[in-house]
Amino acid sequence: MAPLTRDDTVTGALERAGIPAAGIAGHAPLQGGTYNAMHRVELTDGAVLVLKVPPPSRVPKLGYERELLRGEARFYEGAATAGVPAPRVVHAEYDDGSEQAAPFLLMTHCPGVTWSAAGEAAEGVGEAESARLWRETGGLLARLHSVRGPAFGYPAQTLAPLDSRWRPAFTAMTDAVLADAERYGPWLPLPVAEIRAALATAASVLDEVTEPALVHFDLWPGNILLHGPAGARTVSGLIDGERMFWGDPLADFASLSIGRDDIERDSAFLAGYGAGGGRTDFDAAARRRIALYRCYLFLIMLVEVVPRGTGGEHLAWVRQYAGPRLEAALRTAAG
Repeated sequence: MAPLTRDDTVTGALERAGIPAAGIAGHAPLQGGTYNAMHRVELTDGAVLVLKVPPPSRVPKLGYERELLRGEARFYEGAATAGVPAPRVVHAEYDDGSEQAAPFLLMTHCPGVTWSAAGEAAEGVGEAESARLWRETGGLLARLHSVRGPAFGYPAQTLAPLDSRWRPAFTAMTDAVLADAERYGPWLPLPVAEIRAALATAASVLDEVTEPALVHFDLWPGNILLHGPAGARTVSGLIDGERMFWGDPLADFASLSIGRDDIERDSAFLAGYGAGGGRTDFDAAARRRIALYRCYLFLIMLVEVVPRGTGGEHLAWVRQYAGPRLEAALRTAAG
């Protein structure tokens, strides 16, 4: 654990949360986050917490990334309502427009390791265990999707106010990332104007969505915690809900497709999702909507590398992975 000082960022945040420095046994940075800084905090009473602190407001970022902590806190509140394993909010303070006190989110710690890490370990995750875990994940996601929001969009409302209709809310989201593309000038497989026109042409299928559901939108094995011995692991937490929004439940099929392009045909996942009340019949309109959400995700992946200064092998991978998939998703969305 890192040594503590009176002016330490972690200590200061915890004191604002009502936890004095004397109650902190130690803390250490956590790896794996790509935007916010995270710290594991151990208290003298044995409790373990996680502190998340966003970068300063002056750091370049995408439009939707402003005040992500508000969405993350709302995600954990929704998970608690649905009885889904996830961190629980201990204390949150948001951006007040000043640099005097950094915003932060303090939450409980979930046991386990990410599914990605478990898969890379020596014992790995076998085929039978993987199928069982996908079924469990499907059931948990269906419970999350049963949580309804007040309207469509990002809770922080930094891109646009919440909207009673999904089409204008999602259009505001895609318009924002395309504006980021024009601002930062990333490599894209097609011109921004062509992408914008294709999204607009396909947008009518969004009108079928009438109820705003809780969407994680960053749910992949890197954000699914597993706990227990190899062969008998269970899902112990769905984490990093900072990209949450109120929208179409099918939007979560986009990030679930990272590393596996056919999640909507995975029998184990669909069995769990369907048993939990989720939709498992995908007509042409539903598949076009899923394609639109993949377009949004791939655009984020391709644009964010510029403000984050991504280079080398990872930059090459992002282009090779997301570029052709964005083109394919645009074709599918067009119908």
